[in-house]
Amino acid sequence: MTSLRYLLAVIFIVAFVNNGAAQCCAGGAGSPIAGGASQGVLAKNQLEINSNYQFITADRFQHGDSRDTNYFESFTSRYIYMRLAYGVTERLTMSVESGYFISKVQVEHGNRDTIRSGGIGDLILFPRYNIWKRKTETCATELTIGLGFKIPVGMYNDSAAHIEPFSGTTYYIPKPLSVQPSTGANDLIFYTFFYKGYKCDLIRFFANGLYIRKGWNPNGEKAGDFASVGLFAGKTFRYRLNATVNLRGEWIGKTQVNEDIMMYTALNYDPLATGSRKLFGGVQCGYNPLEGMMIYIAGEFPLYQYVNRSQIVTKYQITGGISYRLNCGKK
Repeated sequence: MTSLRYLLAVIFIVAFVNNGAAQCCAGGAGSPIAGGASQGVLAKNQLEINSNYQFITADRFQHGDSRDTNYFESFTSRYIYMRLAYGVTERLTMSVESGYFISKVQVEHGNRDTIRSGGIGDLILFPRYNIWKRKTETCATELTIGLGFKIPVGMYNDSAAHIEPFSGTTYYIPKPLSVQPSTGANDLIFYTFFYKGYKCDLIRFFANGLYIRKGWNPNGEKAGDFASVGLFAGKTFRYRLNATVNLRGEWIGKTQVNEDIMMYTALNYDPLATGSRKLFGGVQCGYNPLEGMMIYIAGEFPLYQYVNRSQIVTKYQITGGISYRLNCGKK
C-alpha cells in the first residue's frame, strides 16, 4: 500500500487545455491538485516531499466532437509542481501545494502576436481524512475524503500589448485565462478516494472523485466548475516497479463573465466557447530505488472529447517527478 501511495503522486493532473478562445479548465493555475489527487492519507508523523515537471500540449480544434478550423496554432504549458504533506494523525493528513509555470504559450498563426506568460501558480491547502479503513491478512480497504482551498497568489490580470496599425498607438488587452498563471479566484475542492488492495498478488483497484467549485476573480470572471471521476488498476512487480492504468471522465462548466465586464472590456477569448466533456486513458510507471523514494512518469491521452462551440482540445500530457517520504516521529 505504501508503494501505491508513492506511485500515485501524479495520476491526476487537471491542467488540460480545453477552451478554444483559450481558457484552461484548471482555472489557469495549471493544476488544482497537481500530482496528488489519487491518494489516501500518510502515516502519523510521516512527511512527504513531492516535486514533478508537467508538460501539456494541444494543437487541434474541435466543434462538438468534430474537427474544426484552427483559430491559432497551438498551446503548451510547462509547470514545476511542489507538494509538502504531513501526517498529523493516523487518519488526518495536511498538505500545502503550489508550483511555478516555466511558460504558458498560445502560438498564433505564423507566430504573430504569440501570447505567453509564466510565474508562480496558486497556493492550495488540502487536508484529507480517512473515514473508513479495514485490513485483513489478504487485503486492505480504505475510504478517504478531502476538502481543499485554493488561494490565488499568481498573476491573473496580465495584459498583452497590441499596436494599432494606422495610428501606431499601443493598447493593452488582458490575456486569456488559459495563459494566465492564475484565475485570481478562491476555489473550493471536494475530493473522495476509495482503495482496495490484495497483498498476495500485489494488485490494487481504486477510484476517485473530484469537484472544484470555482470562484469569481476581481476581473469579473468565473472559470467553469470542474468534476472528474477516475477508475484505476495497478500492480507491483518485484516490490520495486509499479504499473498503473486508468480511465477517467471529466466535465467542465462554461466560463461566466460579469455583464458590465462584457460591455466595457475587450476580452481576448469567447466565454461561450468554454466547457467540455472528455474521457481519458492513462498509463503510469514508478520505481523505488530507495526505501521511501519513488521516481515516476505518467501519461494521459484523450479517448473522446466534446466541447462547446470551437475550442482547442487536449493532445496529451506527460508528468515525471520524484517523491520522498520519511518518518519524523520519535523512534
